[in-house]
Amino acid sequence: MVHQSDINSYDAKDIQVLEGLEAVRRRPGMYVGGTDIKALHHLVYEVVDNSIDEALAGFCNYIEVIIHPDKSVTVSDNGRGIPVDIHPEKKKPALELVMTMLHAGGKFGGGSYKVSGGLHGVGLSAVNALSEWFEIEVMRDGKIHFQRYERGKPVAPLEIKGKIPKNVTGTKQTFLFDTEIFKGDFEYKFATLVQRFREMAFVTRGVTIHFADERTNREMNFYFEGGITSFVRYLNRNRKVLHPVFHVEKEVNGITIDAAIQYTDVYAESVYAFANTINTIDGGTHLTGLRSAITRTINDYARKNGLLKDSDPNFSGDDTREGLTAIVSVKHPDPQFESQTKVKLMNPEVQTYTQQVVGEAFGIFLEENPSIGKSIIKKCLTSARARDAARKARDLIIRKSALESLTLPGKLADCSERDPDKTELYIVEGDSAGGSAKQGRDRHFQAILPLRGKILNTERARLDKILANNEVKALISALGTGIGVNFDVSGLRYGRVIIMTDADVDGAHIRTLLLTLFFRYMQPLIEEGHLYIAQPPLYRISYRKQIRYAYTENDKDLIIQEFGVSPDSIKLSRYKGLGEMNPNQLWDTTMNPESRTLLLVTIEDAAEADRTFDMLMGAAVPPRRRFIQTHAREVRNLDI
Repeated sequence: MVHQSDINSYDAKDIQVLEGLEAVRRRPGMYVGGTDIKALHHLVYEVVDNSIDEALAGFCNYIEVIIHPDKSVTVSDNGRGIPVDIHPEKKKPALELVMTMLHAGGKFGGGSYKVSGGLHGVGLSAVNALSEWFEIEVMRDGKIHFQRYERGKPVAPLEIKGKIPKNVTGTKQTFLFDTEIFKGDFEYKFATLVQRFREMAFVTRGVTIHFADERTNREMNFYFEGGITSFVRYLNRNRKVLHPVFHVEKEVNGITIDAAIQYTDVYAESVYAFANTINTIDGGTHLTGLRSAITRTINDYARKNGLLKDSDPNFSGDDTREGLTAIVSVKHPDPQFESQTKVKLMNPEVQTYTQQVVGEAFGIFLEENPSIGKSIIKKCLTSARARDAARKARDLIIRKSALESLTLPGKLADCSERDPDKTELYIVEGDSAGGSAKQGRDRHFQAILPLRGKILNTERARLDKILANNEVKALISALGTGIGVNFDVSGLRYGRVIIMTDADVDGAHIRTLLLTLFFRYMQPLIEEGHLYIAQPPLYRISYRKQIRYAYTENDKDLIIQEFGVSPDSIKLSRYKGLGEMNPNQLWDTTMNPESRTLLLVTIEDAAEADRTFDMLMGAAVPPRRRFIQTHAREVRNLDI
């Protein structure tokens, strides 16, 4: 038993000092962002970032990443190899210091690396601390140096395993994540790592990244001589482009600004920012500088060439970014990130330099290519008119709501609870499913919004047309967040927004249409973890008085095996629609928080998600046909 006097004790003996890497194991969220699947992948990124830093310094042009069947990962490079000589002050090999001490590394003084992504001397030691074991080989000075660690501690002193030619250098690191930290049935995702390595290769021109997954015998190589220009072409490969890629790269006061810009005929904006090859998903000063430069340059060009009348207002940032695909990548000797996970760049001078470099070069590009300049201005004019129409439509919705005392859509069956943290909204297809859901729900905290038919494909429509769609208007009104630039997640009326569609082709199509709307116009809803997909069962399986539900074909086969009787004596019902379930069945299988399965919608890589939505829902047919033909054999359930 713990006595109250012990809880209130606050003396010298109560001050804890965490030795070595114990702080990382106690608080992994501070160092790798948590203990979930995203943090698990972050371990790999931290190790690969060190190899990329060697490439940025000009000492490495080949990186190999291998996932082994036992879930361990090997990262090798042909860089200089981590120093292994004895540190003059700590009297230990430099390698051991890097592996076992926080804030130990060669990236503080600027002598070893002009620019780098690993800046705090935390990455490698944090991965070591969170690994069950970590083995490292350093090829340097004609020798192979080896050391093994277990949960951050060296098992034995650094040893020499063999000799090699003096011109052979590099580092090979193999680690297995610690299941005491990462609890759960975690697996590295091939597609997630592919996206990351592709981005790294794009923004690190001239480096080859070889990625192999021994679990599935898949492998890919990445090498892009064109750098971020190739990246923009890759993002736009399914779109109709208005002009060749504009590119500028310039160094200002030791900071390299690298930007690529291309306009397309789509309505969405696809802009991504990198700092020292790291994808800063929350943007930062480099992204602000890029956007400001584009808007100011286009307005100046339009005024100078009489493409905007004196009576016309300037284009807004939204007008100049419609259909824009752009990458900005900066290399800074001393970048300031918002946190160890490096999601946002904070250096104020980067905004000024980016604005100057991009603004000057983009202005010259427009002057030297008047036909391109006119096509971009025409795009912006069309966007401005559509945006004005959308504003009027939005204002009309707001005024109408005010006149109706903020009345919610008539088809919405609301819940009685008003605390958003306790409520959830089910978006269902059709009146039949809506009727079952309304009867089966818990009215205290579950609201139901039935949609009639398929909503508008928002990938092929501007906001003014989207706001004219009745189903979209009902959804916006029910959520209470607004849409597009006026989206405000603080107005969200439901903490969980759940898409619940039939388990057939039409249901999948409606789900994709809704996901496109949320991704393009309400993305913070996804980013902040509010959007889910319900998992209704495919089968009802009954034998005598036993009733079980199967959510996959594999579930069905296992349940039939568990009954241990002839399949002929089992009654099997295939659900093709939610409306086929009575309210009690729908509650038990899909809506009861104690027994249901919900899938959280996330964006692991915005650039790849952008390209995928464009391919699936955009106007270009050939890429979609190729996708269907490639993946047709993977289909397991197809209702005809």
